[in-house]
Amino acid sequence: MMVRDDPGKFPEALIFSKDNRTIIIDSPAKIQILSIILNGESRFDEVVDEIGKAKSTISVQIRSLIDDGILIERIDEGDARRKVLSLGATFLGVVTKPAPPEPCRTPIMPELNLTSFDDPAKVFRIIFNSIRTGLIENGVNVEPIMYAAGVSVGKYVAKLVCDPSDDAFIDNLAVFFSGNELGTVTVEQVSPFVITVKGCYECQSLPHMGRPVCYFDAGLLSEVFTAQMKERYEATETHCYAAGDGFCRFTIDKKDHSAPPTMKWAIV
Repeated sequence: MMVRDDPGKFPEALIFSKDNRTIIIDSPAKIQILSIILNGESRFDEVVDEIGKAKSTISVQIRSLIDDGILIERIDEGDARRKVLSLGATFLGVVTKPAPPEPCRTPIMPELNLTSFDDPAKVFRIIFNSIRTGLIENGVNVEPIMYAAGVSVGKYVAKLVCDPSDDAFIDNLAVFFSGNELGTVTVEQVSPFVITVKGCYECQSLPHMGRPVCYFDAGLLSEVFTAQMKERYEATETHCYAAGDGFCRFTIDKKDHSAPPTMKWAIV
């Protein structure tokens, strides 16, 4: 993720969790540093070069983040003179300024049409999307939490769909989605796995956001495929209703256990 020259492009705050504490980082300088390190460890000199400010100024901010437990510092194995920085806390999400209300603006949440006898799946989708859109309207992005929740749920779903036969596994996964009205799953290819979901429960009712947002599904699929293949797999959404596509699509590929996660969080 590239650093932006305009500080106004960064969120108001970043939210982290450490030792059962919620930590809010609202310093623009610290947010700029963390935007570089968030998606992968970086050397101190790389951070300085990218930000373009005095080394002493950046060093003070980094030391404060280390003291707070947000960052971890280690010596570069290839060069003992260099220091490598990585996250030492769990990234939960961001807080941004809510968009100002516009006249005649289409409501972010469509008008609800509930009856007392609606099916549970429909009620779940309404509750799920109401919470998500309420957070979006108020400038809170919790995509990392959604992904982690998807991973947690995926552990239970895996017990239902995993099978010695990969073909049966895919069939079971498709039945699980359709049977619970989560969407219609189609496998486009198998190396890597590419899965299309039409009628996606997670995002179909969300406003147009210009990017994929189904982090819950990405976490769930990552965990389910990891359990089935007995190797680490990671799902990345490439198409999404919220991005303006007519479907959601995920690429699910094998990852090296020693490699850091490639999931990218949208913080700007």
